[in-house]
Amino acid sequence: MNFKKPKSIFIYCLLIGAVVCFNSCAENKKQKPNDVIPFFQHWNLILGDGSNIGQAIDYSNKDFFYTKHDENEDWVVFKTPNAGNTHGTSNNTRTELAQLKKWSPMTNASMDATLKVMNVATTGDARVASTYSVVVGQIHSADGHENEPLKIFYKKFPGHTKGSVFWNYEINTAGDDNSGRWDYSYPIWGYNFSVVGNDKNNYPPEPEDGIALGEEFSYKVEVDKGIMTLTFTSEDHETKTFTKNLISSEYAERSNMPEQVENLFVPIGQDGIEREKAYTGEGLFFKLGSYNQTNGKDPKVNKVWCSGAETHGGDIQKQYADGNYAEVWFKSADITISEDAISNEGYFKANDGLSTKTVYPSEVIPFMDKFKILMGDGTNVDNLVEFEDKDFFYTVIDGTRRWVVYKTPNSGVTSKNSSNTRTELHEKREWTPEEGGKLTGTCKVMQVSVSGDARVAASYSVVVGQIHSGEGHENEPFKLFYKKFPGHTKGSVFWNYEINTDGEDNSGRWDYSSAVWGHDMSVVGASKSDFPAEPEDGIELGEEFSYEVNVYKGIMYLTFKSDGHETKTFTKNLIESEYANKSDIPDQTKKLFVPIGQDGTERAIAYSGELGYFKQGAYNQTNGKDPEKNMVWCAGAETYGGDIAKQYKNGCYTEVWFREATVGSGIPQK
Repeated sequence: MNFKKPKSIFIYCLLIGAVVCFNSCAENKKQKPNDVIPFFQHWNLILGDGSNIGQAIDYSNKDFFYTKHDENEDWVVFKTPNAGNTHGTSNNTRTELAQLKKWSPMTNASMDATLKVMNVATTGDARVASTYSVVVGQIHSADGHENEPLKIFYKKFPGHTKGSVFWNYEINTAGDDNSGRWDYSYPIWGYNFSVVGNDKNNYPPEPEDGIALGEEFSYKVEVDKGIMTLTFTSEDHETKTFTKNLISSEYAERSNMPEQVENLFVPIGQDGIEREKAYTGEGLFFKLGSYNQTNGKDPKVNKVWCSGAETHGGDIQKQYADGNYAEVWFKSADITISEDAISNEGYFKANDGLSTKTVYPSEVIPFMDKFKILMGDGTNVDNLVEFEDKDFFYTVIDGTRRWVVYKTPNSGVTSKNSSNTRTELHEKREWTPEEGGKLTGTCKVMQVSVSGDARVAASYSVVVGQIHSGEGHENEPFKLFYKKFPGHTKGSVFWNYEINTDGEDNSGRWDYSSAVWGHDMSVVGASKSDFPAEPEDGIELGEEFSYEVNVYKGIMYLTFKSDGHETKTFTKNLIESEYANKSDIPDQTKKLFVPIGQDGTERAIAYSGELGYFKQGAYNQTNGKDPEKNMVWCAGAETYGGDIAKQYKNGCYTEVWFREATVGSGIPQK
């Protein structure tokens, strides 16, 4: 009898344990995403670290892809930071499914999903359209330019309760150059893509009909015989439907470009037109997940796609800790495609690991075999084919185009007879003005030194193209400058002609400066930190401009172009001087150079018969030398004792990007 009670308690405890275990196991039995949404055999999964893990069957990852139980429902979580390794040529990280097969827009295909967005990045630049947003579903082309006829966005500004849901159509750009592609955005609930803040931390009003974080919505995408139909539903919100023709373009003429695009994309040079047949003949495929549109790239690189958000140097856990990530939960999803769909293996082969592959400057601008280079640490390299240096000379992609980067500090190792560092190409061929030559470049200056002396004409400037003499005094009949004072938004572009000094003494040489956009070189500050007025017609950091230098039969023809700015042209005789007498010295020179003793005259035949060559890149004109020694060329800037890494960290350097450039013989000017 004494043993019955303990036995009863033992059995009772077993029963309680079984119930607890049953309930616990029932709650936790769906431990893998494919237990929640059983369709992962149709996709490859790309993670926020850039890796393609293949089919996510019985797979989870605690940092990017896992399950959550919420309010008696199971969800698949897609999570990705502002910065990690990206996939393909994108600026942005993603934890996203990409379909294993591709299909023709002429067949039948559909995708539907029910989801809620749990987080978007909490930092960024409100003026950048993509900031604070995530793409939760796509149609992507696997062929041609690999553009995207559908991107479904969620976007919420900091401090707002409600965000916007909208979808974008990206044109399938006509021609071989895809850099002019653009999106047109359609609002679903809240705003479209183009609604941005008027400064970095100023947000538009909260949308009245928006969707809150954690609020469910659903989308259904159907493509049939070239027509895409979209349906969006959410409880307590109006159901929205759209149709779009994917095989016949409404944007094949420039006159058809929407006003939204004119305002958002044209100012950054994305102004293409679409193929008349749009996405006809291309293989399309679905994508689904969390494609974070907020990144840490500088907005001056691209004012639509580069967010300037916090990334903690790519540390994923630090980004997760303070809200700098996107997180999307899906509770259901499905796709159907035609039996005629074929393997999408080619897309993955082309894009897997692409962001980590080296693209050399010679692959972007193929004239590198005609140049050698001097870099900011004094290194000379003669063979630039398949060469790069991550500190000075390399390539980047800004989301639309690949660029060659030339970067150099205020202080490093300089060339002979120069006070300034450079990462600059030096043409191997030499030619006389009579023989002629031609150099072109399309560039944007991304950085000039933030320190210097405003009274010094060379401060805060960089030379992005030159003609240099290789004989005699080795002077420079052409130097193209960009200069921007601290605190200004716009800088100046100007070009200088340096006289080829008469006689053996070259110490009296001087430059004459001609303004292109903004001021010429002679406009300086009244004191070390007192800057002149900002130029009204200037060029911003990150704003493209192009130049052409054409020397033909001794005459130099210059052409400067930039969208939104007047095209400027100049002509200069290189074989007959206009400065051969003291009386010819211009007033600008008397103001700038004569006070420092540079008051020479030029050979009557100027540069006639002298061999010269082109130079292109970043020739930093801001140095750390004492201005009292020369109030034109000694900038008095911060150099951190020559420590290049510290100069880069503190903005005491210059950086210039080129996307196109050519070199060759001079031609008759039209």
